[in-house]
Amino acid sequence: QVQLVESGGGLATTGDSLTLSCAQSGRTIIPAAMGWFRRAPDKDRIFVGGISQDGAIVNYRDSVKGRFTISRDNAKNTIYLQMNSLRPEDTDVYYCAASENPADSALRVPAYWGQGTQVTVSS
Repeated sequence: QVQLVESGGGLATTGDSLTLSCAQSGRTIIPAAMGWFRRAPDKDRIFVGGISQDGAIVNYRDSVKGRFTISRDNAKNTIYLQMNSLRPEDTDVYYCAASENPADSALRVPAYWGQGTQVTVSS
């Protein structure tokens, strides 16, 4: 079973930066495209960005382009979401996801999810 363990997140003010991390752990490590979604209470998850398994292709939601950066370290089976110039509207629970298709950087079919980490940005 693939496990995704997230860390980072927390409280920030407008203009601050935060970094989220997500590591594959457990007995099974798969070559996966990975990325991030966000979800507010009682709403659907929204794609934030994703990266292919080889790191060659990265996709972002328009609202975060130029502010957020996704990277990965395959030696550590970990991806990162560097969030700069944070805004109050970035407040949400952020979920790491993985696709069994290594090229699926848009995470069209995420098969695995992390537990979520809260990001709160105050004005």
